Amino acid sequence: MKTGRVKFFNQKNKFGFIEDLKDKSTYYVHIKDLSEMVNEGDEVEFEAIESKRGLQAIKVKKIKLP
Repeated sequence: MKTGRVKFFNQKNKFGFIEDLKDKSTYYVHIKDLSEMVNEGDEVEFEAIESKRGLQAIKVKKIKLP
């Protein structure tokens, strides 16, 4: 699993972008790939795939801070 931070998420249009915390790559994310709603700045775990849109985050979960 990768870790990242939500750079942008538009709930109306149902998509956003996540920045990988290690290599700073940007991943597209669609609302269908979220386990719960996210907001800009949230830290998340996700799996990465290569899709027709480029890098995409799937199975996205918020990281619960202690």
